[in-house]
Amino acid sequence: MDHEKPAACVLDASTYVGFWILKGLLNRGYTVHAAIQMKETDIVKKIKEMERVEERLSVFSVDILDYHSILVALKGCSALFCCLDCPDGYDDLIVDLEVRGAINVVEACAQTDSMQKIVFTSSLTAAIWRENICSQTDVDERFWSDQDFCRKMKLWYALAKTLSEQAAWALAMDRMLNMVSVNAGLVVGPAVAQQNPCSTMSYLKGAAEMFENGVLAVVDVKFLADVHIRAFEDSSTIGRYFCFNQIVHTEEEAVKLVETLSPLLSSQPKYECQGSEAYAERLRTKKLNKLVEGTA
Repeated sequence: MDHEKPAACVLDASTYVGFWILKGLLNRGYTVHAAIQMKETDIVKKIKEMERVEERLSVFSVDILDYHSILVALKGCSALFCCLDCPDGYDDLIVDLEVRGAINVVEACAQTDSMQKIVFTSSLTAAIWRENICSQTDVDERFWSDQDFCRKMKLWYALAKTLSEQAAWALAMDRMLNMVSVNAGLVVGPAVAQQNPCSTMSYLKGAAEMFENGVLAVVDVKFLADVHIRAFEDSSTIGRYFCFNQIVHTEEEAVKLVETLSPLLSSQPKYECQGSEAYAERLRTKKLNKLVEGTA
């Protein structure tokens, strides 16, 4: 018997990743609450056009600092896909804003009787940054970026993702909420350079160091959205999941990445290869492989 699927909220659905999660949920038959806080962007216009023809889609305007607006968007939902991002780039003030937003969103979920699971979009940059980044042979879901190092190097995107994810985890555990996080690599996909430019460039701060230390990874946005939905549907999921399709560790792969992100990156980054054509891959995704294979 084909049971009716529960309602799910995507916040912020007007982010690049949020939009693709929204599309994936609709394609799988879910009723979707699209919570948006951005102004009129191309993605926002698409979502509003979709709402006019898709009866299973409802759009809600939210402010992540307005707890009650979040509650309205969550009403009746069994899942929250939390995709917080700043369209204008990151600085130290945005870090604080994103952390406060994450706390508000998780607290709102705690006050929503129907909530079954939170799927929190985070980043690999919340795990890879520390002094002597090359000192670890393998980097997996147990690792967190060093906050002081991120502040010292002004890695604001990485700091925002680290602190907001940690705050979400702390509150989710305190409120006994079921939560998983998806720590995404650099997101690539259709029109990413036009629709997600500032977040892309914020992620790439320190790209040369990531490349040289085997932790520069990319993920296709459609695959990423699919992993989010699988993480909700699979009752066995727990904790954090590194999510990427490829580690960029050769000069050839680096050049292809630059071409993919054109015109954001107009020329090949100058890497010091030190006589080596390829760098060791340090990231591990055993948990992701198990999730994808188990729900295929």
